[in-house]
Amino acid sequence: MGLFSFFKKAGSKALVEEEKKAEKSHMAEEMVKKAKLSVFTSIVKSLDLPIEDLQLDLDGDTIIVAGTTDSHENREKIILALGNVNGIAAVDDRIYVDAPKVESQFHTVEKGDTLGKIAKKYYGNAMKYPVIFEANKPMLEHPDRIYPGQNLRIPSLEA
Repeated sequence: MGLFSFFKKAGSKALVEEEKKAEKSHMAEEMVKKAKLSVFTSIVKSLDLPIEDLQLDLDGDTIIVAGTTDSHENREKIILALGNVNGIAAVDDRIYVDAPKVESQFHTVEKGDTLGKIAKKYYGNAMKYPVIFEANKPMLEHPDRIYPGQNLRIPSLEA
């Protein structure tokens, strides 16, 4: 649990599109917030991960997420999916994990990074990049499609 920082201007454009719709229809601020929270709920549900009592709230450019899941892996994937949205600067993690194991590290992708280069840095072996790719599915659809500012899970090889 804690606060995770993200690059506010990197990631999915889902919120930007929702803001444009709201602007065109002159929605009240509370309605805009509900629409944005609906986008975030859809993002979490699209991951198809077990989380009970999911609660989401927005405080400016911070998304607050609470609930209960069965592993740090699921918790971390939810945090990354929410934080890697354009317009979000932080995720306030209040997710409880039923069966905690070794937590992953996080890596912010920099210009020139590849999954192989990142694997070499954390594991000492560039050929371990599939571990990182699998740990970040379904957020990553292809190992060559990462971008600067994106945050990735780097799981422990001992987990």
